[in-house]
Amino acid sequence: METRTAPVDLWVFGYGSLMWRPGFPVIERRPARLRGYHRALCVLSHVHRGTPERPGLVLGLDRGGSCRGVAFRVAEPEAAATLAYLREREQVTAVYVERVLGVNLDNGRRVSAVTYLVDRTHPQYAGRLPEPELLRLVRQGLGRSGANPDYVRNTHQHLVAMGVADPLLARIAAACAVPSP
Repeated sequence: METRTAPVDLWVFGYGSLMWRPGFPVIERRPARLRGYHRALCVLSHVHRGTPERPGLVLGLDRGGSCRGVAFRVAEPEAAATLAYLREREQVTAVYVERVLGVNLDNGRRVSAVTYLVDRTHPQYAGRLPEPELLRLVRQGLGRSGANPDYVRNTHQHLVAMGVADPLLARIAAACAVPSP
């Protein structure tokens, strides 16, 4: 007698552009919280939102605190292709480390989700920068996926729609709407 196991769907946690542009087939989308890490503008972007010569600045999950974002459920038949896509997108310069971590969904359920944490030892890890430097980097960033200010504004708008307050991201988004001096 053959034993069959039930299909296992893949969960992915998004906290930046994945929230508004996942790029993979989703069968369920839920607000979620990841504990132990927080969203921060701490990654110098050399590909998607900048270049090595003129880096932009994108979000990373850095240690400490918690992060509200979105958990996406991907049907098991699409899991391998989704992981391949995410690895190509998120690990283009290896500044992120792929991990499977527990996230709490808004309905009280806890699931294991693939997420991408910033590698603090990577040269593109910017750490905590002063706000004027954050703004300078965001304003100058332009890469394969577009202008860095658009990334910041889109992420901020999606956080607001989810009821998530991020005062720093709000200030950077607002400042990007005003021409630089």
